[in-house]
Amino acid sequence: MTQQVPQVPPTEAALTGVRNFRDVGGLPTSDGRRTAYGRLYRSGHLAHATAEDAALLGGLGLHTVFDFRNEADHRLEGHDVELPGVRNVSIPLSDPADGAEFWRLVRDGNIEQLRSVLADGKATERMIRMYRATVRDRTAEHSRVLHALAEDSVPALMHCAAGKDRAGLSIAVALLAVGVEREAIEADYLKSNDPHRRYRVKRADMSEVGMSPEVIELLNPLFAAEADYLAAAFATIEEVWGTTDRYLAEGLALAPATRERLRVRLLDEG
Repeated sequence: MTQQVPQVPPTEAALTGVRNFRDVGGLPTSDGRRTAYGRLYRSGHLAHATAEDAALLGGLGLHTVFDFRNEADHRLEGHDVELPGVRNVSIPLSDPADGAEFWRLVRDGNIEQLRSVLADGKATERMIRMYRATVRDRTAEHSRVLHALAEDSVPALMHCAAGKDRAGLSIAVALLAVGVEREAIEADYLKSNDPHRRYRVKRADMSEVGMSPEVIELLNPLFAAEADYLAAAFATIEEVWGTTDRYLAEGLALAPATRERLRVRLLDEG
């Protein structure tokens, strides 16, 4: 008998002030189940959500919104709009001062300055280092998120600024915890490259010079979802903990009972 997979909810394309929103439902697990729709969502920040966006998000029955941005992000984009009855949890996944000068250069630097920090693979190397460090050094934060999901925080929305890196890794960790296949995690992650989802790059100079083809090419590794980035995160798990199960048990302090509660919360009934 062929399993019927629900269609992707129509809410995905309806948001106008929120980028990269999607329901993380329908993804296959290694034991033949799928992630349930309406339990876990991901997106870019909610600071520019329109009234219509807020109404739509408010209709999802969300319990918790996890915001992985830091104070520098909040100063740049603003705080999320408030959704009545929804708990907002701030869990910064990068230090507010980390890379502040670098990001100022991304916004304000001229072509020579951008070449000096981004050309010849330096932008890609920076992203890979960040993915590795987030997995290795942010176990307490990821543990907090997964324990919250297991207890009472579903339906939940996870977001950062673009909904690609910090949220992407947090979603990946949650999906690993319930047994989603890595290929499916990667496929969902790479959806952040879809033109209608991508973060809108903002620079002080938005002219043809400030946003020239060379500038766009230099910046692209910072704003693209690349399979190599996620692979580096998975490789870090194996290098540090040996297996995903040890990472979850020792790195994130997830007891078997907690993982089972996560499966109940996030997977279909099978």
